[in-house]
Amino acid sequence: MTHHSTARPHAHGLVLYARSRALPGTVLALLAVAALTTVGAQVPEVYLDPAQRIRAEALAPVFAACAIGISTYQHSPALDATAVRPWPPRRLAHLTVLTLIAGLALVLATPSASDFIGTWGLLRNLLGGVGVALAAATVIGARLSWAPTLVYLTMLYLSRGDALGRAHALWAWAAQPGAQPWSWIPAATAFLVGTALFVTRGPLPENGRD
Repeated sequence: MTHHSTARPHAHGLVLYARSRALPGTVLALLAVAALTTVGAQVPEVYLDPAQRIRAEALAPVFAACAIGISTYQHSPALDATAVRPWPPRRLAHLTVLTLIAGLALVLATPSASDFIGTWGLLRNLLGGVGVALAAATVIGARLSWAPTLVYLTMLYLSRGDALGRAHALWAWAAQPGAQPWSWIPAATAFLVGTALFVTRGPLPENGRD
């Protein structure tokens, strides 16, 4: 009896957390991105950059990362501050579950992926994009976190991804093939830094803007 009495409030708290962050809507948004990506993949002549053979579905991890960043918005920061349980574990579970869903959806939606970037490249860009979105959410707020994420990653896509050199692979990581090992360093760094900022600090309170 004691086990059930403690488990139920905990489960109820997780449900309230999911609703307060509109997580069901975010999951639907991620699935919608995957569905649109599947449709877009059937049109082979649509490219972001024909010279580099980067197909339009390469934007899928960018849109997914933007959705995850927006999902961190706190509808009631004052109420969240009264919570008894610590927030870091919930935030970590929040971003982990959504990132896994987005990654799996992208892999299933784009089996051939981009001719240039590849499936591993899309997963790398998802991780890096999520990191940028989470960092942006802690600095400028969750509702605007999509803007720097979209602008930054699109600029990287349009850079010369076919240029050689270790330095170029580091700063233009999102335009590199998935097999380029150096391109994973900035992506992983962005993900770890963004995750650390979000888990420890949470998104910037936006009460003054409501």
